Amino acid sequence: MEIQLSLEFLRVVEQAAIAAARTMGQGDRHKADDVAVEAMRKVMDSVPMDGTIVIGEGERDEAPMLYIGEKVGAALHNKSHHYPSVDIAVDPLEGTNLCATGAPNAIAVLAASEKGGLLHAPDIYMEKIVVGPSSKGAVELDAPVDDNLKAIAKRLDRDIEDLVVIVLDRPRHEKLINDIRAAGARIRLIGDGDLSAGISAAVVGTGVHAVMGTGGAPEGVLTAAALRCLNGQILARLVVTKPEHQERLAKMGIQDPKRVYDTEDLAPGKKIIFACTGVTDGNLLHGVRFFGQGVRTHSLIMTLDQRQVRFVDTVHLEKRPDAKVRFA
Repeated sequence: MEIQLSLEFLRVVEQAAIAAARTMGQGDRHKADDVAVEAMRKVMDSVPMDGTIVIGEGERDEAPMLYIGEKVGAALHNKSHHYPSVDIAVDPLEGTNLCATGAPNAIAVLAASEKGGLLHAPDIYMEKIVVGPSSKGAVELDAPVDDNLKAIAKRLDRDIEDLVVIVLDRPRHEKLINDIRAAGARIRLIGDGDLSAGISAAVVGTGVHAVMGTGGAPEGVLTAAALRCLNGQILARLVVTKPEHQERLAKMGIQDPKRVYDTEDLAPGKKIIFACTGVTDGNLLHGVRFFGQGVRTHSLIMTLDQRQVRFVDTVHLEKRPDAKVRFA
């Protein structure tokens, strides 16, 4: 599945990113998201698969396309051919506000696995801590912040003062921020995009050593899919605060709302593909660049079984005989 579909999924996230990037800085987050969803859904139908959206734009009555449970792929139009069955999680534009304002780290994202390989997470909050391969197994979700930072620093053979922790800039994180500062670590506050931040924490050289705080559960599953390929770790627990949350969990087969999920609990698949393309410039990826004769994209595509992590720099030339490829 990975070899066959990885480059197909690259096309999907590239086109979503290009569509979103054309709206960058226009101040309309809804338009940016809508065009990304439309572009992703259009390309998805050409992918040779029998796909099911397990994490998407919401329930069917909330989203016209890429809704949870929607069937996608070439199997829709060719019933006589056997295609691989694939579960798909998407975020056509992670960081809608980032794109609307031209801020860094907006990306188009897709993760896929064999059936049952991705947790069907409800669209509620999730407590999270994300670390890279060197700190895997050293942290605990319920441990004091100071203890987790000491453990990370020890694994990285550095002082706590050298660590950088990414936290979403939200009122709910006031205590967390104070605890991190009291421990001596540095903080990078972000307005959106904790999925992109989680990937950065698992890649050496980004200057990010951990991500802490509460964010969306769907983003947590997508992060876990990426971290399976990068040997990083996410620990997470759903935040259940309303009776309707309990009802949604029951419908999705989640029996223990207090369970602490590890990376393989969130993304247990044996054949995982993760693909993302930069929309705006970020820690890991360049944003989409438009030039006179085409478009340039920068993407990350990873496969678990093949153990491949590829950064892909693509020039999409206009279909004209005098189009030229620009270097750098």
